[in-house]
Amino acid sequence: MGKNAFIIKGNLCGERVRLGRALQKPPLTQEALACKIQLMGVEDMTKLIISRIEKNQRHVCDAELRILAKALNVSMEWLVGDAEETDYRIQKTR
Repeated sequence: MGKNAFIIKGNLCGERVRLGRALQKPPLTQEALACKIQLMGVEDMTKLIISRIEKNQRHVCDAELRILAKALNVSMEWLVGDAEETDYRIQKTR
């Protein structure tokens, strides 16, 4: 195996972050999503970072994946494409 065998370019969630924003009622802009995340305590999440994530120009760490999922009210599995596109809402448990 070469030294680059495990390097993944971009991220797994860019398209789903964009789709998750569009599925909100009303749809969220990148700026609105960044503000929502900042209000959740992650002050360094900006519109530019969200744009770079959606364009597959920036990696997403696990903590960021969790906060993106929470802000969009979706599961982390859905964000990385492990759930059907139509199963985007987190299932509420009683």
